[in-house]
Amino acid sequence: MKKIIYTLLLCPLLASAQDKLSESNYRIYSVKLGKEVTLKDIAEDMSTHDVLFFGEEHNDSVTHYLEHTMLETLYAKYGAQMTLSMEMFDRDVQPVMNEYLKGFIREKHFTKDARVWSNYRDYKPMVEFAKDKSLDVICANAPTRYTNLAGRKGQQALMELPGESKGFFAPLPYDTASGDYYEKLTGLPQHASGTLNDTAKKAAPSPMASMGGFNLVMAQSLWDATMAYSISSYLKKHKGQKVMQVNGRFHSDEGFAVVTQLHNYRPKVKTLVISSGSDDAFPNIKWDNYKKDGDYIIITDPKVPRTYKD
Repeated sequence: MKKIIYTLLLCPLLASAQDKLSESNYRIYSVKLGKEVTLKDIAEDMSTHDVLFFGEEHNDSVTHYLEHTMLETLYAKYGAQMTLSMEMFDRDVQPVMNEYLKGFIREKHFTKDARVWSNYRDYKPMVEFAKDKSLDVICANAPTRYTNLAGRKGQQALMELPGESKGFFAPLPYDTASGDYYEKLTGLPQHASGTLNDTAKKAAPSPMASMGGFNLVMAQSLWDATMAYSISSYLKKHKGQKVMQVNGRFHSDEGFAVVTQLHNYRPKVKTLVISSGSDDAFPNIKWDNYKKDGDYIIITDPKVPRTYKD
């Protein structure tokens, strides 16, 4: 409730800040080129790639502005060839999304039945842009009830579900985090609380939940695998489409998680990763500190108000 009240009180300030955002509020760095670039450069790079992962911090105002602008820039170059994919919507609400995009249902019914995140206002511009331009939006994520079940009882419990339920998450068995990504996940208590998404916090209220019998790796891996499977399935049915996937940066940084899972499903898919976040040193950024996180690094101005408090 405090978070909601805070957000409502902050709305006028955020709207004013959004109107004033400009290139002075962020920097974009190409790891490959070793220099600062623009969103148009990323759009041009997508000519030889299939999926662009835009990894965000969920309450970063500048990043939300850039995501919308990136989608507009990609559409300007590729038109109807573009598709938006979002962590923020679960697979079981895909019919609701499609009904809204086609204009069949009202927004108030869409937001209720699609179970939008508490900060949906941050993602609404992208959904409305897709609606206006008749672009598909992939509801990529696994519903919380299944990741919670996976975390509590493992994949065997998922296998015992009715057949129709299994269509809402990745095929079983799914790969679980390993290697460096496993170490990153199991080290979550050392990370900021914002690393878990809005729905993940409901499934695992604390990164330490794994110590109480909840297997965070099993749950998080189902989210990752399901988002990857959703994108893979879409590309299989829609040859030649380009996808911009929006997710928390933890799901795509270093080419881990969803990126790795997508390559498991489609080994030949060509991906680009954007890792976006703020740095108190802005605009004096030490790019070497971020090179491992993605193909493109976006550092935003920490002075711009956040859309909500963690």
